[in-house]
Order: sequence, then C-alpha cells, then structure tokens
Amino acid sequence: MSRDPLLKEKWEQLTRTLSEQFSSDEEMDIDSIIYLIGVQELGQYHRAFKKDEKIHLMHIAICRLLEPYGYYRFDYTDEDGWPHYTIVENLPPLKAGEQSVLIKEAIVTYFTEKEFI
Repeated sequence: MSRDPLLKEKWEQLTRTLSEQFSSDEEMDIDSIIYLIGVQELGQYHRAFKKDEKIHLMHIAICRLLEPYGYYRFDYTDEDGWPHYTIVENLPPLKAGEQSVLIKEAIVTYFTEKEFI
C-alpha cells in the first residue's frame, strides 16, 4: 500500500472515521471493517449474531467487495434476507501484501460509492 499514497491516505481517513463512529477506544482493524460491511449488506442491524453467522457476514462482505472486480456475482437473497454470491473467477495467486492492498482498495471503493468518504 505504500506504493499508492492516495490509497494509504484514504484508508487512514476511513479507519479513523469508522473508529470514531463504531469503536470507542481503539482503531478498527480490517476484519472489523469487513464484518461491518457484512452487517451493512445484510441490513439486519439491531440483532446479535452467532459465531457462524459472523463468519457468513464476513464472507458476504468479501463477495460484495470483490464483485466489482469480476470475482463474484450476486445471485439472490434467500428467505431470511441473506445475500448469496457465485464465484465467477478465482482470485489469482497473490502475496499477503498484495491481498491486503486489493481488499483495502475494495473497501475504500465501497465506502466511496456509499458516499461515506
């Protein structure tokens, strides 16, 4: 991410803003932000989630984040309101740092499109 100073700046702004709004004492990490996106996409804000549901929320978020890149396609929403996606194309082999940049870029794009930043 150090190669793209604008992305780094937007990422820092986003984490600062989200942390101020959703975390009282520490900066939100990438997993917390992905979870938050999953809750946003599900739209069931005021309920407690079980451990396995939290994992599904993170999966929903990853699918939604990578959908614009052509890796996933939204299929349908089930009777309980959970969105389902299909893999369109497997992610290419990426190093850990490259994965991090891709997901941070996708998160920044997501929140930009939502006009949050």
